[in-house]
Parts: sequence; C-alpha cells; structure tokens
Amino acid sequence: MGEWGIPANTPAGRQQLARAVEARRLSDQAQTVEDLPPCDWCIGSKQFHRELLEQMTSVPEHPYAGKEWQQTAQQKARRILAGELRRRGWRDAELDRRHKADVEKLKIARRLRTETTMTLSWIAQGLKMGAAGSLANCLRAQAREGDKEGKIVPIPKSAAA
Repeated sequence: MGEWGIPANTPAGRQQLARAVEARRLSDQAQTVEDLPPCDWCIGSKQFHRELLEQMTSVPEHPYAGKEWQQTAQQKARRILAGELRRRGWRDAELDRRHKADVEKLKIARRLRTETTMTLSWIAQGLKMGAAGSLANCLRAQAREGDKEGKIVPIPKSAAA
C-alpha cells in the first residue's frame, strides 16, 4: 500500500487501493496472464525477483513444486556451491581439472544433497562429476567408509535416487 501512497491498511485505505488498481488497469490496459512469458511467475524487476527468491525458505513437500520453488532451491544450491568453491580457493576451472570422484567434490556434493532439494543430476553437472548414477555410488561408498570411522552420516537410500 505504501508504494501506492496509501498511508495505512484501513478499510478506507483498502478502498483507495482498489480504486487505484482499477484505474491503472483501465488506463494502462494491464497485461493479462495470457500475455506473460510462458511459465513466468513473477512480475517485476530482477531485483524484486531476487528478493522474493531469498524470502522463500521452504519447499512444498509435493514433487511437482512450481517454478518459483525450483528457482529458490537452485539459488540456494548455487550460493552453497559458490561458497564452497570460495572457501577452497577454487575457480570453476578447478572442477574440470579435478577427478570426478575427488574427495573435496564429494564433500560439496554431500552438502548440496543434504541441504538442498537438488537432484543428483544437477549436483553431478554442477560439480563436473559425470553421471548422476556414478555420483550416487560414490556418495554411498563414502557413507559406508564414514560409517566405519563414525564421521559421515549416510544419505538415506530413498534420497540417493
């Protein structure tokens, strides 16, 4: 309401907002949903879009989450990946130079797998680790070794798919 210059969320303020929105709709011939780019969910600047993504902190439980939830999860995963690379002093090119099953890559993959909803395919591609199945096998093997040493919490088999 503040963006419309309406000082308070009162019945009169809400009526004023309704009148202003209707006037804008009539004068600007605002876009309809059909006019929006396909699969777009946010109308506004890129900065506004980033702010919305940062505010979205939980993902719905169903597997067919909307585009906004997928973008939120990807943004979180990219932040984690960038932070892990920065912490190690790596650039993206370092991922190409290192072996696909590099121990440090596996640590990053495990963190991404446990802290995000990214698929093994997304993680394998982002870390340049080859196929998702190979990454799953490496993570399971690492978990078995960690179990023996009491260091690594295994990924549940249902999450490894």
